Amino acid sequence: MIPLPMENRMRRRGRAARLAAVLALMAMPLAAQAAPPEPLALVNAQVVDVRAGRVTPATVVLRDGRIESVGQAGPPAGTKTLDLRGRHLVPGLVDAHTHIASLDAAKRALESGVTTVRSSGVSHFADVGLRELVRQGAVPGPDMLASGYHVRPRLAEEAFLGDPSLASLLAGGLRTPDDVRRAVRANLTRGVDWIKVLATERAGLPDTDPRKQALTEEELRAAVEEAGRVPVQAHAHGDEGARAAVRAGVRSIEHGTYLSAETLALMSERGVFFVPTFTTVMDLVEPGGDYDIPLLRNRGRHMLPRLRGAVSQARQKGVKIVTGADTGYGPNSLTRIAHEVAALAELGLTPVEALQAATLTAAEMLRLDGRIGAVEPGLEADLIAVEGNPLADPAALQDVLLVVSNGRVALDRLDFAPRR
Repeated sequence: MIPLPMENRMRRRGRAARLAAVLALMAMPLAAQAAPPEPLALVNAQVVDVRAGRVTPATVVLRDGRIESVGQAGPPAGTKTLDLRGRHLVPGLVDAHTHIASLDAAKRALESGVTTVRSSGVSHFADVGLRELVRQGAVPGPDMLASGYHVRPRLAEEAFLGDPSLASLLAGGLRTPDDVRRAVRANLTRGVDWIKVLATERAGLPDTDPRKQALTEEELRAAVEEAGRVPVQAHAHGDEGARAAVRAGVRSIEHGTYLSAETLALMSERGVFFVPTFTTVMDLVEPGGDYDIPLLRNRGRHMLPRLRGAVSQARQKGVKIVTGADTGYGPNSLTRIAHEVAALAELGLTPVEALQAATLTAAEMLRLDGRIGAVEPGLEADLIAVEGNPLADPAALQDVLLVVSNGRVALDRLDFAPRR
């Protein structure tokens, strides 16, 4: 073996050190690097139990970013107190399909009641950066699970600017399973938590057909194998692409507009989660929001009934459904997770099932069960307060009065009295 020049050895050591640092950060709890928040007691709360589907009056004590207790005892001495005055206390919501790429967008998501998000593709690995800033307590925002760039037949131009070693894929795109593996590795070296693959074309572009399969089953399987223990989410409107992704071993299907009974049965059998992003297809139809193109409006009109049927059949077949808003939370964005919960209830889920889709079921899909998703001792202190009972009316989630993220108050609208 020929010894490497000193410059090459140092370069490799530097890359290895950077990778080790990223892996160490990934292994730490979501709020481990931040200074612990002050202890806080939420009194006179109507606590929503998303497991049992009931509401119980209680005091909830938060300490070191976690829920210390939920019960009838008064707040401990020396603890700051917030009086909820009978408002309903709910676990922080999960948006499992986002494209947040800026600090102001993260703030908008957080203030809508979303305390955990899974990125579904952004440029420049902004999701990795946001994840680390939130973990360090440098900025307020939802806890982020990063995915980096979409793995698709033609990678985003920014991917090559950030990693010129992919240059051979620029002209011809991804043509083989080995090409797909290279694209997956490029994401993994940046410390992503998930891999996002495009199993079918997109719905939000006028010149694409969302039913058309984009990657073959062999290429999708190569992505899953290369990802290893990192889970894979598959964008798939069309049935053929979705079925190929399920067979390849992905953990979740995103959108799923044209899913057949056969594919849904296979998803149920293999435990593949379904993130329908229903309100995004509604956004195609309605003026304003992230999409406002007449051609897409026509497309959305025939997609909506198909997606309604897919969600209804998924529930009947026991497929686990999770909320995703599929937005970047830009200044013109209209879709929110509260809207998705209300839509799922209208599509046949019970109110508690719809709320679980944004809490417990989402936590399970993200492999964060036992950390988030309920108002229970030991879990992370991610909580929101709303006026009404979301188990009776899911629309109550749209008016968020209090947001607590990792034990810190991020939004407080409990008291509207003037302050001098």
